Amino acid sequence: MAKTALVVGASGIVGSATTALLVEQGWTVHGLARRPTEQAGVHPVAADLQDPDATAAALRDVNPDAVFITTWARQDSEAENIRVNAAMVRNLLDGLRGGTGPRHVALVTGLKHYLGPFEAYGKGTLPQTPFREEQGRLDVENFYYAQEDEVFAAAKRDGFTWSVHRPHTVIGLAVGNAMNMGTTLAVYATLCRETGRPFTFPGSAAQWSGLTDMTDAGQLARHLLWATETEAAHDEAFNVVNGDVFRWQWMWGRIADWFGVEAVPFDGIVRPLEQQMANDGALWREIATREGLAEPDLNRLASPWHTDADLGRPIEVVTDMSKSRRLGFTGYQPTDDAFFALFERLRADRLIP
Repeated sequence: MAKTALVVGASGIVGSATTALLVEQGWTVHGLARRPTEQAGVHPVAADLQDPDATAAALRDVNPDAVFITTWARQDSEAENIRVNAAMVRNLLDGLRGGTGPRHVALVTGLKHYLGPFEAYGKGTLPQTPFREEQGRLDVENFYYAQEDEVFAAAKRDGFTWSVHRPHTVIGLAVGNAMNMGTTLAVYATLCRETGRPFTFPGSAAQWSGLTDMTDAGQLARHLLWATETEAAHDEAFNVVNGDVFRWQWMWGRIADWFGVEAVPFDGIVRPLEQQMANDGALWREIATREGLAEPDLNRLASPWHTDADLGRPIEVVTDMSKSRRLGFTGYQPTDDAFFALFERLRADRLIP
């Protein structure tokens, strides 16, 4: 019997990978977004989750077995992040009460669970790495915690199971996404090749020399589906990364080689991409016009601020996945292959030359 899913944030990096996997696995898939894009096999649902009445109306005829929450709305302060993003989760789950209600809700958050919100990112007293799920919440306000609490409260009220998924930086394809390191680095490398500027690592010494990991969007989608279909994974929180570790001093050269530019070794000076790319909008538009690219707006492709936040951390960040492994999740994705696959897709979709 076919299962029905509702993917919230279906046009984003994680949402689009999740809808694709679910369709491939034979699910009936509804994809919710404020402005849904056309996705093969996905029934679009247009809704603004900040409007409870409109959300309930949009979901009136949607009765999913599983709900995958892969979206958030960035605000100017963490207090506003908490208010808005908690309300979005609450409005969504309230809006689904009119039908049979979901059996399982999977919430995607991230390593800010351990690192703190953007206002205090990587500062203060932090848990030891590798990060493990049993490490408790930081004593700071964090919209991830607020989202979790909304899911927990609704699960207790309505009787569904839940899972929380904490990826590291996600590699995947989506235009207009607020957190998009892979495409940002692809655009940056393209600009360096175009202008002859050095392909300079923008981050910290700790990130250049220390170990790290990342999460491919496809790996995360498989993890979401696994937790939904595995009883032992219900009512649990999980880290989810690719399964390999690397140092940026190695990965930077791998990315440089793919684009045919020279990787400049880190010299101890932090050079944020937000500063390096601040005046590149007009140049990108010229490149897009000359090469017939699909997106001439640099701001819809690149998110330098978020890449700077990840690559500028003052500590080594490695994530433990033993909990998932013990329960049977065996997914693995080499991170350099994930970058190269993304770059190929960007080129095939005429997003980079």
